[in-house]
Amino acid sequence: MNKNTKKLPTVAYFCMEYGLHEDFHIYAGGLGILAGDILKAAKDDGYPFVGVGILWRQGYTKQLIGEDGEPYDSFPAYNYEFLKDTGVEVKVKIRGRQVRAKVWLCDYYDNAPLYLLDTNLPGNNDPFITGQLYGWFSEERIAQEMILSIGGIKALRRLGINVDIYHFNDSHPVLAGIELIREKMDEEGMSFEEAWEKTREQIVFTTHTPVMAGNEVHDHELLRYMGAYNGLTYGQMLRLGGDPFSMTVAGLRLSKKANAVSKLHGETARKMWKDVQGASEIIAITNGVHNGTWQDPRIAVAYKKNSELWKAHLEAKREMIDEIYKRNGVKLDENSLIIGFARRAAPYKRSDLIFSKKEIIEPLLKDKKIQLVFSGKAHPNDLTGKEIISRIYRISLEYPESIVFLQNYDMKIGKLLTRGCDVWLNNPIRPLEASGTSGMKAAMNGVLNLSILDGWWPEGCIHGVNGWQIGNAYEGEDCDEVDAQSLYHVLLNEVLPTFYENKKKWEEMMRSSIEMSQWNFSASRMMEEYYKLMYTKK
Repeated sequence: MNKNTKKLPTVAYFCMEYGLHEDFHIYAGGLGILAGDILKAAKDDGYPFVGVGILWRQGYTKQLIGEDGEPYDSFPAYNYEFLKDTGVEVKVKIRGRQVRAKVWLCDYYDNAPLYLLDTNLPGNNDPFITGQLYGWFSEERIAQEMILSIGGIKALRRLGINVDIYHFNDSHPVLAGIELIREKMDEEGMSFEEAWEKTREQIVFTTHTPVMAGNEVHDHELLRYMGAYNGLTYGQMLRLGGDPFSMTVAGLRLSKKANAVSKLHGETARKMWKDVQGASEIIAITNGVHNGTWQDPRIAVAYKKNSELWKAHLEAKREMIDEIYKRNGVKLDENSLIIGFARRAAPYKRSDLIFSKKEIIEPLLKDKKIQLVFSGKAHPNDLTGKEIISRIYRISLEYPESIVFLQNYDMKIGKLLTRGCDVWLNNPIRPLEASGTSGMKAAMNGVLNLSILDGWWPEGCIHGVNGWQIGNAYEGEDCDEVDAQSLYHVLLNEVLPTFYENKKKWEEMMRSSIEMSQWNFSASRMMEEYYKLMYTKK
């Protein structure tokens, strides 16, 4: 059904990254994949919706592992002939100089219109601002956010797109709120208070990071030097974001409503930001993924026809095994249980928890009772993340026939693994996983989740019916030991016996997993809730 007939508000969705396809290198990870899925769902369901982002000419990073076993980064330049030239250029004053940004349109991937700003222009001041996604330090990060935010508002004006609601996905676009305030003060003669109040009626904000240290803050002197004050005073900026200037606090104070990305994350976020005066209400709208992108068509057909799910799964599993052989020269056994673990390299995700007790895991690996496929990527400046990757890679060399690490994690690898593995492992330290959408993709394909009750999984898990839980929502200091014991117990006593001795039950669990996930954790459901709970409600 086309939603345009309902006179819904037109929404401009601002995000630093978009994951639309593995060949379009303007995304880093989950934040971008979510944004890409939202644009596809908006197109599918006919919502009046546009995206605003940046054309990253050098992408995020191409990350491979060297002969020394350490990850290294490269930044190739990309050209995209499918982008449409809008004929629009805008200027943003950064460090006292006017920086030009060209506006491109991407609607190539069956997505709602996505407008991308690009400073890589001949004779431009600071042409490399839109080079590497998240590639630089504070000064350049602010410059990038100014292009996205201030440039994004100016682009929408020049394009003649009348926007009712501005949706900031994470805190990177917060400076767009300051640009909206400046417009009202300069062009409509409003006071700061009036402009702030009017601006709040137009903005909604999604917060993602459930760790205080992961929420971006900037020094006021640096913001002033960069030009991010944008006509406001220190006192006004202080009221919006505090000192140092917290981008998340500003997002909460600039918006009429905010949301966390799962019910558990909603509880966490409300506790985190409870002392912020003047903050918007934080509700929970659980993330979802785009079925058309992530659900294997063969699985979807087998589910709908109530036919052999296992047969369809085995086709996807063989394709994954063949691709792993091409990439790594390792031929996994399709008759053995394959467990997947692929996500951003971060300590709280505990990618090596399954190796906690060598005496338990080693016989399973040597006998090929289980095979493990890992993938992940660290930020180029994240030495801790790179050490996690090196550690997993070194472990894979100890068991070359049972463990593989796939380099340069991207959407293609994500699709292969969330369709081809038998089990999807997720064992973060609760409650640090805000959502965790990879598990939703796996669930839609009948890949059974074996996961800590964190992020989205408490909302979907029926233990032993559509997957398995690890632990019991434990959050104590010694959670590593408790969770590892639970992981081994469930793996040895439930997962392995079901896989090897009761394929009928396994297939029933696959069906239950798909039934549980394909609407409840879809991007279409998420978009419906955004319009109902965020965009149209006061």
